[in-house]
Amino acid sequence: MNIPRLVIAGTSSGVGKTTIAVGLIAALKERGLRIQPFKCGPDYIDPSYLALAAGQPCHNLDSWILPAESIIELFVHASKGSNMSVMEGVMGLYDGRMGLEGNGSTAEIARILQIPVVLIVDVTKMSESAAALVLGYSQLDPKVNIVGVILNNVGGPSHLCSTAEAIEKKTNMPVLGYLPKTATVSFSERHLGLVPATEKTELAGHIGALREQIQATVDISRIIQLASTALAIPPLSEKRLFPDKRKPACTRIAVAQDEAFNFYYQYNLDLLAAWGAELAYFSPMYDSALPAGTQGVYLGGGFPEIHAAQLEANTKMKEALRTAANEGMPIYGECGGLMYLSQGIIDFESNKYKMIGLLPGWAAMQNRRVRIGYAEAETLRDSILAKQGTKLRGHLFHWSRMPYPTARAAYKILDTEEQLEGFISGPRANILGAYFHLHFGTAPSLARQFVASCAKWGRLGVTL
Repeated sequence: MNIPRLVIAGTSSGVGKTTIAVGLIAALKERGLRIQPFKCGPDYIDPSYLALAAGQPCHNLDSWILPAESIIELFVHASKGSNMSVMEGVMGLYDGRMGLEGNGSTAEIARILQIPVVLIVDVTKMSESAAALVLGYSQLDPKVNIVGVILNNVGGPSHLCSTAEAIEKKTNMPVLGYLPKTATVSFSERHLGLVPATEKTELAGHIGALREQIQATVDISRIIQLASTALAIPPLSEKRLFPDKRKPACTRIAVAQDEAFNFYYQYNLDLLAAWGAELAYFSPMYDSALPAGTQGVYLGGGFPEIHAAQLEANTKMKEALRTAANEGMPIYGECGGLMYLSQGIIDFESNKYKMIGLLPGWAAMQNRRVRIGYAEAETLRDSILAKQGTKLRGHLFHWSRMPYPTARAAYKILDTEEQLEGFISGPRANILGAYFHLHFGTAPSLARQFVASCAKWGRLGVTL
């Protein structure tokens, strides 16, 4: 299958990958192309900007969490019906979890999917020296196909001329365009990174300004041509994650979606739907009841600590979820969802807000990150998501702290310092809450198991 595709990678974090990727996607869409956006690595916030620019959901691909065959399957599945796929990288091009192989890096994804790479170089305080940087990146791994460069923070015409001339002469790499230092479209940040696009009402204007800047200073036609040089992706012998044909709806899963809860891997939702879940979105902040016919609940991550007062005040929703849990309905809470299921949240100013109270302990915000990074885990008992003994890969990224579970723990984290993680609770072990973020592609059973758990509960004839 030959899919026009491109990676927007950087020499490091902070060089402008998201800014340029968002503007480029918007410019390509303006030309009438249907663009499928992707993001490398475990990130929920950047994809919200890419999705807004493209007008369709962004998908995450992570080569540490997912095996190569799953990367290919998921990429092809999401790219169907699109004219071109654009992927934003993570950190620097070759930065991965550990070692020289760059496991989990943008480069590894580019190798697996044979995607041409456009390298973003921030040329602040340099000009001709940028050629040495590009030369090193282009020669480090011959299997990574870097096809061009975009310069960021260019000071003026002479700066552009000297820098681009040096790069093209010394590396034979085309400079495809630039962003001037004066192109200051900023995205707000908070403790987990950028503020999610779902919370910002002024973004349409920002994205429009970025699109116009990219159209003025980047060779979009050349980028389209380079994307079309991507080699065909070899067909898979069999699918691991998606069924050959979408299963008929057999259950209804309510998915929390508002300013407090919006961290989801789009593939998690796609896989649930493919295996028979009808997804119904609701707001723990604003709604007073779960969607009619709900047979399971998915509470994703987000910023419940920022919206704790409103979550506490919505007593009807908290009572609805308590009632559902006590009736045995499967409820999965991940990171922010775990915090909402807990006794309460203690915010950065030490204010206390009562949450649902289905899991023990309070989630107390800290003045620095408690944990960030990949993790491998083993399930300690059967749950609504997985059987005991299942090995899973995911990531942990949180600023709050809760007491470690002493009984009914969901996972054992298999790091050098093993620890228990996550809680299983409820009358039918129907509640699972954990900081551990799961990409359902890490194990083919996850989406199927959750759908089956919800459908089984629905067949019990319990109504709320």
